[in-house]
Amino acid sequence: MSEAREAILARIRTALGRTAEARAAAAAEIGARLAAPRPGPLPSRAAVAGEERIALFGRMARAVGAEVQRLSGPDGIRDAVVEFLRRHNLPARLVRAADPLLDAAGLEADPLLEVRTGVPAEPDPVGLTVALAGIAETGTLLLASAAERPTLLAFLPETSIVVLPTAALVGTYEEAWARLRGRPGFPPRSVNLITGPSRTGDIPPSIELGAHGPRRLLVLLVDEARPVES
Repeated sequence: MSEAREAILARIRTALGRTAEARAAAAAEIGARLAAPRPGPLPSRAAVAGEERIALFGRMARAVGAEVQRLSGPDGIRDAVVEFLRRHNLPARLVRAADPLLDAAGLEADPLLEVRTGVPAEPDPVGLTVALAGIAETGTLLLASAAERPTLLAFLPETSIVVLPTAALVGTYEEAWARLRGRPGFPPRSVNLITGPSRTGDIPPSIELGAHGPRRLLVLLVDEARPVES
């Protein structure tokens, strides 16, 4: 900590008049609350499990403009991606995360699909990554940054494809944060909550897609796939 910052904080502590014992007690209370956060009121629609939770996520995600497709396993990812690109008349070119779930998809085996792994650049039309969790109450994706899953994959290309294991679906935001807190290395450098493609209403009366990020979002719900680990 810099000397200037320490001096400022010291003046604040002096003005508050807290003793060292009071500061220690306050820090312990905060630590306890972080370790076992108390949830607030939860929406009743999120109190579902199994197939009902998957169906709720799909309805909510489609309601905000995302496309949602369910696959039986990772081996269906390649065909789903190729079909999506063809249907939207997009280039058969993408950059993907170096995630084991995408390794299992065998994307590079398609001779007509150009695949690169790593960080997207401005010309890359499609980014493919994996979500840490899906939140059924609003059809939201939770993405956590990692070296193998660059944040830009979900924001820079005009088209974003996100793979979400159905085992990683939760009902509420509180459950998603609890899942994140329990992971090694918490907190990640960044956490992003994505609900549908990018849009803005700054220029009335219409909604513009792609103003601050991807104009298309495809969510691939994959069964029989472990939740992302790192």
